[in-house]
Amino acid sequence: MTQVRSFEGRVERTASGGVTIPLDFDPATVWGRRDPYHVTGTIDGGTFRGALAHRDGVWRIALGPKSGPACRLRDRASAEVAIRLEGPQPDDLAPDIVAALDERPRARAAFAALATFYRRGWLRWIDGTKRRPDVRAQRIAEMLDLLEAGHRQRTG
Repeated sequence: MTQVRSFEGRVERTASGGVTIPLDFDPATVWGRRDPYHVTGTIDGGTFRGALAHRDGVWRIALGPKSGPACRLRDRASAEVAIRLEGPQPDDLAPDIVAALDERPRARAAFAALATFYRRGWLRWIDGTKRRPDVRAQRIAEMLDLLEAGHRQRTG
């Protein structure tokens, strides 16, 4: 299961009216290297989701001016943050998919970098064959090939 990180962060208002909150940890150390980091969580009880931003040598939660939490946060205020990677993660999948991804590091990295919508799409397509193991194995192999070729989703 994906590790949740909780910390007290300092809100920084941006010129555009949004906010950023610097992380007190390196996401690569906690969750492994990936680009981008799609995350979800809470800030002072308000939910958010998005991709982390790397600015000025620091990883940050970046929220636009119209996001719910950004509207409620004051500049330089302290905020309670709980954050985790969004969606199904490679290590949390069915054993046959985990084994296949472990054998193909490029496909694993591509899968990890996908937004949740795309990861779930792949998993629904594969899970649609639970009663036909031969087709399931073929679909897993096709997913790996397409991911390595730079496709986010299967077309056709």
